[in-house]
Amino acid sequence: MRIPDLDLDLLRGFVAVAERGGFTAAGAVLGLTQSAVSLKIKRLEDVVGRRLLERTSRHVGLTRDGETLLAYARRILALNDEAVRRMVAPPVAGRLRLGVADHFVPRNLAPLLARFARTYPEVRLEVEVGRSHDLRAAQQEGALDLVLGKRRDGETAGRPIFTETVVWVAAPGWRAPAGQPLPLAMLPPGCMFRDRALAALARAGLGFEVVYVSASLLGVAAAAQAGFALTVMGRSGLPPGLEAVPDLPALGTAEMCVFGDAAGQSALAEPLVRFIRENLAAEVAAAA
Repeated sequence: MRIPDLDLDLLRGFVAVAERGGFTAAGAVLGLTQSAVSLKIKRLEDVVGRRLLERTSRHVGLTRDGETLLAYARRILALNDEAVRRMVAPPVAGRLRLGVADHFVPRNLAPLLARFARTYPEVRLEVEVGRSHDLRAAQQEGALDLVLGKRRDGETAGRPIFTETVVWVAAPGWRAPAGQPLPLAMLPPGCMFRDRALAALARAGLGFEVVYVSASLLGVAAAAQAGFALTVMGRSGLPPGLEAVPDLPALGTAEMCVFGDAAGQSALAEPLVRFIRENLAAEVAAAA
């Protein structure tokens, strides 16, 4: 039996449908009609001999085989894009000082930077992880070139990368203590997520107590993972041992941005900004 090759164009169409939840939305991204996207999926299903999507009049979802192929498709496309950039993109070399808000750290940061380093081996990245407002202050003082961080409510500075849902999280099986204030693990005052969470609880008339404070999001996550307290995070960055907690006040969304190099004209910064936007946007869509 001859094993068929997977067409990258078909895989890209499949990933777009899976991440955006429908043919019309995928077509808008790919610059294709809904019927053209549907045809790509049909051709891919014919190649693999499996049904990949469950279609109804109101919803498009992955079958079990579709979930399996999606993981491979993302890896195949990422490797292809890495190879193309390495071979085709203009040479980029130099030193780039990057500040990263620790909301990116639990799951996204290390794999993303590793892929960037393989794609642009002549770029020397120096990475500092911390709180958004501290890093942005350092960037404004010239100590950092770029910062990945949260845009505060009502702010217009920075170049948006993606928007994600902010959720309450705790250890699996965590239950609110009956008749007692909600125990919270939080970053120090000044954190946008903290301010938004406390305001939401106050508006809902729910009692709470901040029982654990850490300057590191990993420290806050550790307290929640241990079952000691409840906390808040962006949905895409949940580390192992934490899950979203339902039936609490909605926390809205947060806009993650690149601060610095606002004009987008630096030959050194622009490849990293583009790389981050493409990779993180796909991960956030998958986690939504």
